[in-house]
Amino acid sequence: MYSMTTLTPRRTAILTFIRERIADQGQPPSLAEISEAFGFASRSVARKHVLALTEAGFIEVNPHQARGIRLLNQPPRPELLDVPVLGRVAAGLPIGADAEVHSRLMLDPAIFTKAPDYLLRVQGDSMIEDGILDGDLVGVQRTPQASNGQIVVARLDGEVTIKRFERIGERVRLLPRNPAYHPIIVEADQDLAIEGVFCGLVRQG
Repeated sequence: MYSMTTLTPRRTAILTFIRERIADQGQPPSLAEISEAFGFASRSVARKHVLALTEAGFIEVNPHQARGIRLLNQPPRPELLDVPVLGRVAAGLPIGADAEVHSRLMLDPAIFTKAPDYLLRVQGDSMIEDGILDGDLVGVQRTPQASNGQIVVARLDGEVTIKRFERIGERVRLLPRNPAYHPIIVEADQDLAIEGVFCGLVRQG
């Protein structure tokens, strides 16, 4: 096994970049992202450096994956959260939730207010005033209870959406955070269940 001192400064920097990207986003960078970060003229230059790190025993690469880099002799830090990514949730109109686990991410718990049980990918722009954008992964802590003003993942008649929760007496509304969308008024004959509360998000570049 080579030591860090046997690597050139550039390759040491690339290895550090790979480690930090995995720690921050839960997945390694692509060759294109490495090329962009270091100003390489093409991905082939990044591939050359990645190959050198592979030969040095720091990483291994699955050639069939766009993000196929994996650190070797770097067990996941025990303080990192292993969070499953489930289906998707609409920030505009409700959309059916797919409970299948699409992938898993190793994430720093400091980015969440509470430890999430799972992540859902947002579709739509109805929560942009709360900083939740299309494509974000939202962390959700499972709970059937919600307080007024909390951002919740709610299941309404089998469809799942993310909104702010509001209850006044017996009346419940699911509120968007974009003036282009109207509140969803939950009627008495509708089936509403709170799947969980929002506890943070991951934005993957």
